[in-house]
Amino acid sequence: MPHTDRFLSPERFEELRTVRALEPHRIAEALATRVRRPLLSQAGRLFIVAADHPARGALAVGSEPLAMADRYDLLDRLALALSRPGVDGVLGTPDIIDDLALLGALDGKVVVGSMNRGGLRGAAFEYDDRFTGYDIPAIVRDGLDFAKTLLRVNLTDPGTADTLEANARAVSAAAAARIPIMLEPFMSEWRDGKAANVLDADSVITSVAIASGLGNSSVYTWMKLPVVDDMERVMAATTLPTLLLGGDRTTDPDATYAAWERALGLPGVRGLVVGRTLIHPPDGDVVTAVDTAASLVHAPTAA
Repeated sequence: MPHTDRFLSPERFEELRTVRALEPHRIAEALATRVRRPLLSQAGRLFIVAADHPARGALAVGSEPLAMADRYDLLDRLALALSRPGVDGVLGTPDIIDDLALLGALDGKVVVGSMNRGGLRGAAFEYDDRFTGYDIPAIVRDGLDFAKTLLRVNLTDPGTADTLEANARAVSAAAAARIPIMLEPFMSEWRDGKAANVLDADSVITSVAIASGLGNSSVYTWMKLPVVDDMERVMAATTLPTLLLGGDRTTDPDATYAAWERALGLPGVRGLVVGRTLIHPPDGDVVTAVDTAASLVHAPTAA
């Protein structure tokens, strides 16, 4: 269902376009002067909305192939989500983060820079997931709080080797810069010519073991993991702080929320990173979807 009630005015977007064309230096100024905050809440929790999908050519949500194609609609949804209490921050590529900075939506928020978007959705080279977004020096330059990488491990695709090495270098660089970095690992495979992640506990555990050992230090490494059956075993596989990813939108939001709630109560789980499921909920009600997820993250549970 479309999101019809705009949160941002047309004038805000007109100003955004003007600044980008005539005064682009103001983007760096907006990032440099934004109000910073601690990474975690006082209860040690974190709730991030994600919007790095478009840069990988992944614009679909559910049965809508171009749901995330309208940049103004996407920014409006993100700004609305970030205005809600309990939403701690946003994950995005530089184009998204720069726009949100100019719109003044990043004050008091945790900002996560997405690093590798080169494994374009549907490409023959999808597993050769080049680092085409942020790098660690740029994250430091812009004063961002967190880095994020995607690590899909396909044991039959040679592109995985370069991706593993690139992720390892990113982890090492993040540790040297004292920047937390979340790795989103999957065991993955080709199915009918398409890249598909294997979402059972054994496969997730294997991916965690591979990702956890990357880089020359694990001091600043976090995991970003899917919610699967038998999450207790998954979380027993790592001592690293972990955020849960939301996955694709489903037709049964209540079941999704219930699965998140159970997983959020497990030791080591610190919160959620969710994108399309909340930014494009089935009923179009972004506020209710975001507020529901925030209430689950920030409920009084042990991490």
